[in-house]
Amino acid sequence: MTKVAFITGGSKGIGLGIAAVLVTEGWQVVITSRKREEVEAAAQSLNQMRAHCALAVQADVRDYAQLQAAVAATEKAFGRIDVLVANAGVGHFAPIDQLSPEQWHETIDTNLTGVFYSVRAALPLLKKSKGYIFTIASLAGTNFFANGSAYNASKFGLVGFTQAIMLDVRASGIRVSTIMPGSVATYFDGHTPNEADAWKIQPEDIGQLIADVLKLNPRTLPSKIEVRPALPPGK
Repeated sequence: MTKVAFITGGSKGIGLGIAAVLVTEGWQVVITSRKREEVEAAAQSLNQMRAHCALAVQADVRDYAQLQAAVAATEKAFGRIDVLVANAGVGHFAPIDQLSPEQWHETIDTNLTGVFYSVRAALPLLKKSKGYIFTIASLAGTNFFANGSAYNASKFGLVGFTQAIMLDVRASGIRVSTIMPGSVATYFDGHTPNEADAWKIQPEDIGQLIADVLKLNPRTLPSKIEVRPALPPGK
C-alpha cells in the first residue's frame, strides 16, 4: 500500500525538499501553499520524478476551513494520510519597538496557530492510519536572540505544543516529533539560496532525516530532534 504524506508549505525550501525525498522513497505527497502557481509548479516538478505522485492544493494554514478542504481533497485523491509535516512558516525580525502588530500576528498565526489548524484538520485521518506528525520548529525554539521576539515566541510555543500533543495522541497509535533545524539553505526572510549557503543544512537533508525516522521501529519515538550544520558558518 502506497503511503501518503501531507506537507504544508511544500512549494519550496524545506517543504519541497521533504516532498522530493519522500517521492524517491515511493510515497505519494500532497503539498500546500498560499500561492497557487508556486505549489502547482512544485507538484509538476515532483511528478516529473515519478508520475502521478504529487497533488498540489492551494491553502493558507491561517485559515482552518482551507485546511479542512485540503485534507478532504487528499482523502478524495488518495484515501488516507499517513504523515503530516506541518512545515509552513514565516519570519519577521525587528526590535520590539519596530515590530508591527501585523508582523506579530502573521508570525504567530502561521508558525503556531497554523500548526494547530493543520494537526486538527488531519487528525481524523491520522487516527485511522495510526500515522506520524512532524512539526518543523527551529533551534530558535529554545535559543532566544535579539530582534526575534515574534519568531522566538512562535517557535518556543511550537515546541511546547508539539510535546504536549505527543502525549495526547500516542494512545491512538500516532507518533509525534518536532524537528529543530539550525541554519538551512532555504527561501526565508527574503533570502535566496546561493553558493555561499553550501555550509548550511540543505532542504533535502531534513527530508532524509524524516525518511530515516519513519523507518525506526514503531516502539521508538525521537520526540525532539535538534539538527545543525556540522561546520561553522562559511566553512
